[in-house]
Amino acid sequence: MEHMTLKQIASSCSGIYYGDEKSLETEVAGIAIDSRKMKPGGLFIPIRGERADGHDFIPSVMEAGALACLSEQKRKQAGPYILVESTRKALRQIAACYRRLSGVRVVGITGSVGKTSTKEMIASVLGQKFCVHKTAGNFNNEIGLPLTIFDIQKEHEIAVLEMGISDFGEMHRLAEIAAPDICVLTNIGLCHLENLGNRDGILKAKTEVFDHLRGEGIVILNGDDDKLALVHEVNGKKPVYYTYREPPSKYGSESEAVYASDVKLLGLEGIRMVLHLYGRKREVTIPIPGGHNIYNALAAACVGAACGMELDEICNGISQIQTIDGRSNLIQKNGVTVIDDCYNANPVSMRASLDVLSQAAGRKIAVLGDMGELGTDEKQLHAGVGSYAARKGIDLLYCTGPLSKELAEAAKREPGSRTVVRHFDDKEDLRKAVLSEIKKGDTLLIKASHFMKFNELVAALTS
Repeated sequence: MEHMTLKQIASSCSGIYYGDEKSLETEVAGIAIDSRKMKPGGLFIPIRGERADGHDFIPSVMEAGALACLSEQKRKQAGPYILVESTRKALRQIAACYRRLSGVRVVGITGSVGKTSTKEMIASVLGQKFCVHKTAGNFNNEIGLPLTIFDIQKEHEIAVLEMGISDFGEMHRLAEIAAPDICVLTNIGLCHLENLGNRDGILKAKTEVFDHLRGEGIVILNGDDDKLALVHEVNGKKPVYYTYREPPSKYGSESEAVYASDVKLLGLEGIRMVLHLYGRKREVTIPIPGGHNIYNALAAACVGAACGMELDEICNGISQIQTIDGRSNLIQKNGVTVIDDCYNANPVSMRASLDVLSQAAGRKIAVLGDMGELGTDEKQLHAGVGSYAARKGIDLLYCTGPLSKELAEAAKREPGSRTVVRHFDDKEDLRKAVLSEIKKGDTLLIKASHFMKFNELVAALTS
């Protein structure tokens, strides 16, 4: 964090400062909500959670050398602090102020599926020309986004920020913090249906981001998504569309189009395609598998072009993309390939991962778990994934979780299927069964929603 004083912080969150006047002009060394990560000279923001109240750690943090803290209640102890009505709201307000002070250009990414992989692709492309800061891990919500912004340093030129939501109004708050110069929407899929109802509700919630675009903000949309294709104008400007399945002429002339052609799937080695970018074209290889990465590359090409990059630079960035843990990460161990895609799951991403698995040589084994937040249709949506797995020719389908019973039964019912299906009530039984079954040459897909903790399975299978 660079150049933000206690005075600026207090002003940004309409807080009341208590302490000596000299400290008001002191710059904080950083901001933390975790007392264990507090730096000397930093600002501590206590957050009330389900299990703990950060206010309880204020005395120890101040004794350890924090410059000041925020508080929702008046304090008797000595030491500078800023009194606020809500520390959560103050966290967002301070981050919004710091984002403006930093002067970086912000690329904001949202959508139902593929936010993280698209973020990684965009950062890889932009990194060919700029010093890039990007969202780490799952820091994409109303707590994580501010912390990501506080990590922006003076050398950073562009920040690539992921924004994830599960309810109406959240995107307004996130976009108010990030104030993106460029906004990318990946798709409108079946996620968080418990709160958002249906895809129209998801579209409405995601497009709240448009209200906080900066100046001449650029909107980049997946033109193959039927819902996003209905967005014809944002703040008086035509969006930029990228497309793979729809004819590019649908969105303008060749000089206006961004699309892929001559696509060749290379199995688990990736994808080769011709990238068409505003009348120019170049063959490029995406070194990671999965047809969804075509869209990630197209989105990244749009962002790169919007930031003034040359086609060669953009293609170099695409060709150098790397996977991260839990996101279609390929792990080779003792002749077995594990596709670690266990971070999260929904019906769309499940199908995409099964597509990747279906391209593998040798036996194809899917180890799947429950998907969360799917609303009243959760059973049918799980069943749909099971049917899809059987149709893709998966050899073994092992699953666990109460909802995955629907997935398993649907796979068994699929006409003509040769998929061997087993459901386990206990994750430990699943682990033992998979370990006893796998052999050299197999490829395993590990995927479920985060609450299933399938990262533990990945660790067991790759240890």
